[in-house]
Amino acid sequence: MGARLTLYGRTYCHLCEDMATALRGLQETLDFGFDVVDVDADPALEAKYGELVPVLTDLHGEEICHYFLDTAALEARLAVK
Repeated sequence: MGARLTLYGRTYCHLCEDMATALRGLQETLDFGFDVVDVDADPALEAKYGELVPVLTDLHGEEICHYFLDTAALEARLAVK
């Protein structure tokens, strides 16, 4: 498996669900996996991300995009792994 990403979001967030669905679709052509983390389960994450979710980060915690999936930014980040 290629790069590992983290999707920070909330269970009741439709934008978070949309980004997760889009990411699953891209896994057919791009080599990456991702974990979903509920920011409401951790007060530090809730304070950090607040209403910014969903937030997609790389293995180093660097933000790739938020609110909506930026496919070009994701492809660029995966290219430099």
